[in-house]
Amino acid sequence: MSKSCSRVRVCSNIGEPVPQASPTHEDFSDPVYKDIALANGHINRMNKDELRAKLAELKLDTSGVKDVMKKRLKNYYKKQKLSMTQSVTAGDATDTYYDYICVVDFEATCEQDNPADFTHEIIEFPVVLLNTHTLEIEDTFQEYVRPEVNTQLSEFCVKLTGITQKMVDEADTFPDVLERVVLWLQEKELGTKYKYTLLTDGSWDMSKFMNTQCRLNRLRFPQFAKKWINIKKLYGNFYKVPLTQTKLSCMLEKLGLKYEGRPHSGLDDSRNIAHIAMRMLQDGCQLRINERMHEGQLRAVPSSAPVEGAPPPHTPCSRD
Repeated sequence: MSKSCSRVRVCSNIGEPVPQASPTHEDFSDPVYKDIALANGHINRMNKDELRAKLAELKLDTSGVKDVMKKRLKNYYKKQKLSMTQSVTAGDATDTYYDYICVVDFEATCEQDNPADFTHEIIEFPVVLLNTHTLEIEDTFQEYVRPEVNTQLSEFCVKLTGITQKMVDEADTFPDVLERVVLWLQEKELGTKYKYTLLTDGSWDMSKFMNTQCRLNRLRFPQFAKKWINIKKLYGNFYKVPLTQTKLSCMLEKLGLKYEGRPHSGLDDSRNIAHIAMRMLQDGCQLRINERMHEGQLRAVPSSAPVEGAPPPHTPCSRD
C-alpha cells in the first residue's frame, strides 16, 4: 500500500581454507572470526568494479549498488569459513526459519488529502506465497473487497490503484473475502504441515488497515496475522541504510531489480516485495518476525525472541 494512499583489486587470501578448531556459536574469540573480520576489511577496500568482478568469479549475483554487493560478498565468505569449521548451527545465515512466507500488501480507500478522521477500508486483498527453500513464488491469491463506509471510491484512489468502482461494487465484503483467504491458506497446509509467517512492506498493512477493517466488521483480529515480518526494518538493518531509503522503488533499485507490473496494484506490489525478500535471503539476511499486534497496539519483536511460525489460520470470531 502506497504511503500516499494512506499514507577488482581482488585479494588472493580471501576465501582460503581456515584450519582452526570449530567454535561454538557464541565463541567470537575463535580465530575463524578474526579471519572473517580480515576478509571484511579487504572487501571494504574494494571498489565497485572489483566487487562485481569478484562476485562474477564466484558465480554470485553482480547486481545492486556497492553496499549491497559488499554485503553479499561478506556473507558468502562468512558462510564459507563457518562451514569449513563445521560451525553452521541453527540461527546462522544458511538457516531458513519458515517454509513459506506470505507477502501481503493491501490497497485501501483513500483521498488525495486524507482528513485525519478518514476511514481506510481494504479494497484489495492479495497474498503471494513465497517458498523459502526454492526461492520461488509458488502461488498467489487476490480478490477485491467492497467497502461499506466510503462506498464511492475517490477519483484519486481509482487513478492511484487502478481499482474501479465497478470492481469493488461487484466484490464481496471483507468478512467473506477473509474467509476465502483462510481457506486458501488452509489448503496450503500452512501452520500444520509447513511453518509460515506473513511479510509486509511496513507496519500499516496489519497495524492500521487490518486493525481498522476488523473493528469495522466487528471481527477479532486474526491470530495468524498478529505477527509479521516488516521488510522495511529488516532491509534497513541488513544493508545499513536509513528508513528513508526503504521505499519499495528504492529497495528494488538498490538491489538491481526492476519493478514488474503496475505500481500500487496490491498483487503486483506484493510480487515485487517477494522479489526483494528472495534477494535478501540469497544475500544471507535472516528473515524473521519483527513486529506484532498486542492489545490493539503495534509492538516490536526483539531479535532475541524465540522464532515462532504463525498458528494455523482460522476465520476470526465476531466481537459480539
